[in-house]
Parts: sequence; C-alpha cells; structure tokens
Amino acid sequence: MNVERRSLLKGLALGGLAGAALGGSGLAVANAVVGGPSLPEQPILALVNGETAESAFLLGIGASPVARQVEVLRADAGLDFLLGLEKRLRGGRPQRLIGLLDDASAALVLDLARSAGARVQWLGQHGVGATASRHRLLGAESANGCAPHLGRHLNACGAGFDLSAQRFHGGQAPLRLAAPARSTAASGQWAATLGFTLATLGRIDTARAPLASDQRAPLTGHFVSFSIEA
Repeated sequence: MNVERRSLLKGLALGGLAGAALGGSGLAVANAVVGGPSLPEQPILALVNGETAESAFLLGIGASPVARQVEVLRADAGLDFLLGLEKRLRGGRPQRLIGLLDDASAALVLDLARSAGARVQWLGQHGVGATASRHRLLGAESANGCAPHLGRHLNACGAGFDLSAQRFHGGQAPLRLAAPARSTAASGQWAATLGFTLATLGRIDTARAPLASDQRAPLTGHFVSFSIEA
C-alpha cells in the first residue's frame, strides 16, 4: 500500500465516509448466516487501538460465550502491524475479524481486507457524546438481528441514542430507533453491548444473552466497528 493510497483512505474516513469507502472498496458481502452453536468454533481476532483498547468494548467481548476463542490485537498505522495483518488475512485459515477503531485506522484495515478477498458482515459508524450516542449501521444477512439487539439493549439500560441500520444491498426498509437518555450511568454501555454483539454475531445467543453494566469511563468520540470474514 503506497503513501498516497493510505493518505486518501485516511481522508475519506476522517470525512465521515466510512460507508462510502466500503461501497467503493470492492469488499464482498457475507450473506450466509454463520456461527451457530452447533458449528465448529471459528477463531476471532479483535482489533482495538487508542481509547478503544481501554474501553468497555473488550469487556463486552469477554462476557460473550465465545470469549475463549478471541485474540485481541492492538492496531496501528505502522508497517509491522499492516504487514502482519495482511499475512493473517491471506493465510488461508478461516477466521473472523471484529473491531472498534478510529476512522483512519478502520479505513486501512478495510482496504487490507478488500485486497485479501475478505467478506464484510457488519460496518458501523459511531458518534458518541457525554449523554447520547449516534450509530449508523450496515449489515449483511449474517448480521441479521444485531442492530435491533444493540438498540433494545441501549434503550433498556437508559442510554440516549439514535440508531439507523440497513442491509448492504437493500431489500428491507431501513431500521430507525431512538430514545432520550434516562440514566447518565448508562453512557458507556454502548461499547460493551457492541463488543458482545459483534463477538456473538450470527449466533442465537446474540438476541437474548444479558450483559452486565460497565463501570469504566465512557468512550466518547467517533469510531468505526466491523465484522469481517477472512
């Protein structure tokens, strides 16, 4: 990946165009429902960086029934990380990548995934303030039910949020959910719920498993989440 290409991707991401970047990236969409409880366990690589590495996102993953098959890796823009991730993506071993990264880092990961022929299941943009969060989500058939699960959990714990979701290729009316904040203690819950949801994506557990409330400092700012089959 040359410097000009990397700079362009960062510019697109920082401009809030992660959805548009995906549409032009050539990433295939994973439409098959995967990861049912009766299927063999699939290794999961969770990517975090900056604030997300210390956030409730990892607590959510750890609370999931698939936590034992998750390896956590800190992402960065260094050549060693990018080459190592590319090697894993092209290694031929079935695996899933999930993550919560800043916009620029996520754009680099998505570009590497595209080059390796990976298939995207989920892509989300998250803008989070002190009292409310905004989520713009795209999902494949294999992520069916994950966006409603995130919205229901945010509403149940009293977090203020605005959420919209749609399928990659349409076919269904977009989902729109919103609620005002009822509890300031719930402001950090979105990251924990998101981690749990992505870790269990495509499994029956996703729609019903409870998640304990998190006590860490809320994660605020702009982030991109993803789930990719490699």
